[in-house]
Amino acid sequence: MTFPITGTLINIATVLVGGTAGTLLGNRLPEKMRQTVLQGLGLMTLTIGVTMAIKTHNPLIPLFSVLIGGILGEALGIEAALERLGRWAERRMGSGLQAGGSGPTVAQGFITASLVFCVGPMTVLGSIQDGLMGDYTLLAIKALMDGFAGMALAASLGGGVILSAVAVLAYQGGLSLLAMTSGAALGGVTAATPWVIEMTATGGVVILSIAFILLDIKRIRAANLLPAIFVAPVIVIVLERMGVSL
Repeated sequence: MTFPITGTLINIATVLVGGTAGTLLGNRLPEKMRQTVLQGLGLMTLTIGVTMAIKTHNPLIPLFSVLIGGILGEALGIEAALERLGRWAERRMGSGLQAGGSGPTVAQGFITASLVFCVGPMTVLGSIQDGLMGDYTLLAIKALMDGFAGMALAASLGGGVILSAVAVLAYQGGLSLLAMTSGAALGGVTAATPWVIEMTATGGVVILSIAFILLDIKRIRAANLLPAIFVAPVIVIVLERMGVSL
């Protein structure tokens, strides 16, 4: 059996490598190079999202999951809450600079990078897949993105970005271990389990929103779609209890 936090360990490695490279390179990393790499990752994310989405056995389940999840996400204001968290971090950064520092502090780099690396659908779904099924494909894609993002962040914010690897370990690793424990309690959870299939397909739809953002196609409030990932299993379980064939 695959170690339940393999994807997280890969992610930590890319954050460390990217953060170190960015710290050493400083502002010498060309902007066009960053854009091209991010666009390439956007295309790969699009491919992964489509591949996951088409695995559904009933397209109506991801459809209703995304609709219900989107309504819940908007009602809870997940995206707005994350934006407030980001603004809080920016204020802390600003106050740190005004306190007499001539450049970004270690704490500023740590807080900013931790928010970037730990927030988003790929983090949640990838960690669940890694913990439940030992499938770290999604986290491996995220790891590549974080590596390049870490390089760009460290070039601007310094070595504090490297320390965000600790936050990645705690958050992603914790989610994976929680998913593994939950799967063991449910018993016999595999990639072929109906609710896992539909959760993965719904997650693929949510992942497409990240691809659209990376490719600058459409700005979607992806965080508000996060509840859809948890709605899908509930729909499947309810349908099974009602005797509806999937």
